[in-house]
Amino acid sequence: MWLVSQILPVIRLYLVGLKVLLYQLFNKSFALPVFPKQNGRVAIVTGGAKGMGYETARQLTSLGMHVVIAGNCEEEGIAAVKKIQAEKHEGKVDFQYLDLASLSSVRQFVQKFKDRGLPLHVLVNNAGVMLVPERKTEDGFELHFGLNYLGHFLLTNLLLDTLKKSGRPDSCARIVTVSSATHYGGVITLEDLQSRSCYCSHGAYSQSKLALVLFTYQLQQRLTSGGFPVTANAVDPGMVNTDLYENLCSLAQLAKRPVAWLLFRTPAQGASTTIYAAAAPELEGVGGCYLYNGRRTQSSDASYNEDLQAKLWRQSCALVGLQDEGRRAD
Repeated sequence: MWLVSQILPVIRLYLVGLKVLLYQLFNKSFALPVFPKQNGRVAIVTGGAKGMGYETARQLTSLGMHVVIAGNCEEEGIAAVKKIQAEKHEGKVDFQYLDLASLSSVRQFVQKFKDRGLPLHVLVNNAGVMLVPERKTEDGFELHFGLNYLGHFLLTNLLLDTLKKSGRPDSCARIVTVSSATHYGGVITLEDLQSRSCYCSHGAYSQSKLALVLFTYQLQQRLTSGGFPVTANAVDPGMVNTDLYENLCSLAQLAKRPVAWLLFRTPAQGASTTIYAAAAPELEGVGGCYLYNGRRTQSSDASYNEDLQAKLWRQSCALVGLQDEGRRAD
């Protein structure tokens, strides 16, 4: 049983990865169209100091947005801000500290942002870790689940009131959450969300990405039922050549190098669907979608399980200390 629980998640993840690579071999990366200017809109991009997050922040700034890069390394964040500012875009960009592996840091970030009196039109939940050895967050959660999912769950919920006030019926605020194709191999076990019974980094990562899709769909249902001018969508960037792969085993690292050079997307290409979800006019008022390579596509069968969506939401509220005010009648 232990052997199965360790091997199956690895097989699932690499099979999904192989499928994505085959797609990328035969299909061009989505090319961003020209978007209208977004002057006056404010965006937060988590993990915006490097990789896809940086490209997202850079592009949104070029559209005229005021972008707040949220990250847990001040040095990297300030360097990213200076680099974007040097391009002399119409928009503004600044950095604010956020450690998604700490619920208190998430709360402090939100309070500091609200103290600035800014509206919020776009929230990009981009930051994440992948395949890290077994570790816990400051609050004792398994790291993939705690940082990739729970940190963003709390952040989004604490910023919802600002998003609702900032959106308008003809110009909705947008929540864009970066998931991954690995969610197709993810399994949510509500009784063991912390992977305590048997830790496998591949399974933990896939679970966190499935949780983000479940969260997005449940969030959109609640926003729609409340009539709020906010949309929530999940995006899949494909396989992108970033630092996320640094925790691969030595053999996998060796195999990755030539494959990444040939088939992986660049960070700018990986960020294109996120930027599309954040700014495309044709997605105005459209939520509850899973977007891949610039198109709406089907996510995993498990992600559409409304009972699982609702139960995960309620359990997540309990874990982060939120009252489930928007609870629907079951």
